[in-house]
Amino acid sequence: MTALLAVRDLDVGYGRVGILDNVTLEVPEGAIVVLLGSNGAGKTTLLKAISGLLKPSRGSIRFDGAEIGGVAPRDIVRAGLLHVAEGRALFRAQSVAANLELGLYGARLSRAEERLRYERAYALFPVLRERAPSLAGALSGGQQQMLAIAQALMRKPKLLMLDEPSLGLAPIVVDQVLDAVGKLRRDGTTILLVEQMVERALEIADYGYVLQSGRMIAQGSRAALAAGDDVRRAYLGVASS
Repeated sequence: MTALLAVRDLDVGYGRVGILDNVTLEVPEGAIVVLLGSNGAGKTTLLKAISGLLKPSRGSIRFDGAEIGGVAPRDIVRAGLLHVAEGRALFRAQSVAANLELGLYGARLSRAEERLRYERAYALFPVLRERAPSLAGALSGGQQQMLAIAQALMRKPKLLMLDEPSLGLAPIVVDQVLDAVGKLRRDGTTILLVEQMVERALEIADYGYVLQSGRMIAQGSRAALAAGDDVRRAYLGVASS
């Protein structure tokens, strides 16, 4: 498969504090790639660097054939790479429908295409259609996560990065959200997923990487990662051999 996203030899830090060291990762077009690792491993830092929120000190980030390392976030969004950050950054005093509309900010679409975007979001998460007039802040945690994903989908991304979409959700809602992620992949959206629910994430992923203390310690198919010890080592803080 062609790599839609290719990260090579990436170093990223905050000031003089290094977080990522020589990180390499590929996301093939049309795949779900999961990034695993314990809290503090550097997963969110990597997503922020890819989406332009942090500038790498070394290395390359290529998206859809173009270098985007250090490019402004708005230009990365325009190129078709969307980042749904941890914490569901919504406009809570605005309605569900208004949050979806804000997802289209700056896009030049026909009325017909806009309607198609709304229908796609509502078809993926029917509860959002029912709650369209409600304030985003009045939604449950699971509904807010669905809205955050749907807002990004309004841009019809080539690649969608999801940072901990299951965080703080009840198990039944986690299943709904991750099932929707699998459906997006079947519909042609490429996905880079950061997820703490390892077994559930590997069920829907095609390939995975394991990050520990800012370094990639393993990579492989979902079956290989599920059968090996690298994931356990990463979460227990044991150095990989």
